[in-house]
Amino acid sequence: MATRQKLMRAVRVFEFGGPEVLKLQLDVAVPIPKDNQVLIKVHACGVNPVETYIRSGTYSRKPLLPYTPGSDVAGVIEAVGDNASAFKKGDRVFTSSTISGGYAEYALAADHTVYKLPEKLDFKQGAAIGIPYFTAYRALIHSARVKAGESVLVHGASGGVGLAACQIARAYGLKVLGTAGTEEGQKVVLQNGAHEVFNHREVNYIDKIKTYVGEKGIDVIIEMLANVNLSKDLSLLSQGGRVIVVGNRGTIEINPRDIMIKESSIIGVTLFAITKEEFQQYAAALQAGMEIGWLKPVIGSQYPLEKVAQAHENIIHGSGATGKMILLL
Repeated sequence: MATRQKLMRAVRVFEFGGPEVLKLQLDVAVPIPKDNQVLIKVHACGVNPVETYIRSGTYSRKPLLPYTPGSDVAGVIEAVGDNASAFKKGDRVFTSSTISGGYAEYALAADHTVYKLPEKLDFKQGAAIGIPYFTAYRALIHSARVKAGESVLVHGASGGVGLAACQIARAYGLKVLGTAGTEEGQKVVLQNGAHEVFNHREVNYIDKIKTYVGEKGIDVIIEMLANVNLSKDLSLLSQGGRVIVVGNRGTIEINPRDIMIKESSIIGVTLFAITKEEFQQYAAALQAGMEIGWLKPVIGSQYPLEKVAQAHENIIHGSGATGKMILLL
């Protein structure tokens, strides 16, 4: 007699569009791990802005419909496929990518994108590591090639990627400046590695940053909203400075002369370009951060799976993020 396939709750997207296309279904088949795959019982899943762009159909990468969004999950290994011998049932883990989607009670992941979650971090923190910390690490270490002693401005520092960038930059010996749009956000940025913070809702905050850093300017800017800030960023850079574009929601006009005079660079970052070897390299650095204690995700707003549409609405149209948005299962 055939065994009945186990069912789970999962969010499914059948058409691209607004948050209302996120449909919670109660009868989705639990996936079965194949070679080099593991099945994770999800306790928490991170919500990232990129997931809203993919859902709306405006992103360069479009998944085949229907699909389940989400990549950053934390939970417990439920089942292990062949050749995934690094894990066993019951292990506490987090991922930087999933195969079947993270907004679900169970998620399938390739074993090389799954990592042990230290006991000192809870599942919510585990779900806040993936995209934010791997992106921040890639931006700073791989793309900007930062050196200890350099200055970095995290432009939009109070969200998931911003706080990760502050923690990593401080641990690697940089002079860290951040911006945030709320008093709470500014406080959290200072508590997580920034030496100084500025309010990007103030009209003259760019002048304040210029006064603070002096004539030399800033060596590296990690930019979360390039369509608003890129032109300002170019005016802040030092000779040979680099702007690393992590987030963008539209177009902007810039004057290329600003780049010529300072021989500065604008570099884009995406995790979709990352190799298996790079994943392992970044994971080793981040694992060390967890052990030593400088990697400590800050959790922001939390939503049950039923409120996923609200989460997608708020991550884009909210009044300024503080910490990492999480779905709880």
